[in-house]
Amino acid sequence: MNDRALFLDRDGIINEDFDYVYKIEDFQFKSEIFELCRIANQKGYLIFVITNQAGIARGFYSERDFLRLTNWMISEFEKQNCKIKRVYYSPYHPDVGDQKYKRNSSFRKPSPGMILKAQKRYSIDLTNSVLVGDQNTDVEAGVAAGIQKNFLLFNENKKNLTPHLKAICVKNLNEVIPFL
Repeated sequence: MNDRALFLDRDGIINEDFDYVYKIEDFQFKSEIFELCRIANQKGYLIFVITNQAGIARGFYSERDFLRLTNWMISEFEKQNCKIKRVYYSPYHPDVGDQKYKRNSSFRKPSPGMILKAQKRYSIDLTNSVLVGDQNTDVEAGVAAGIQKNFLLFNENKKNLTPHLKAICVKNLNEVIPFL
């Protein structure tokens, strides 16, 4: 296991979180995301997106809608000389949805399933990897997976968010760069 990874949540880290974003015209990239990813790629990090997509379970959009947006997002990263290795997503929710999506899943953060799947498939050294999220559940998934450098993009206006004891709180994505 030699590869290090940068694990990124999507909504709130890659793009502005406008609640259940699934249309290209509603997707607004965070201003520092491309610089963070370019530098991570230059330093040899593989980049993975790990995202809960409860909007699928809730019926707000389909998996097809999500995948269409994801393919567009990846192509936009490529235009900025950034390589996203893979996007992992959890369409599940424990309390809402039909039989296909209403369930507990080890892939839904705060469970570390998406991270562990990437680790197994790509031989990732999790102790030397980095996670960036904007919810405590993101950090909890990173800690549970064994990631040592977990960053919480802290926005005081965000509801139900408190600084996490096992995370480095940052106010913007550029503050993560020195830790890569």
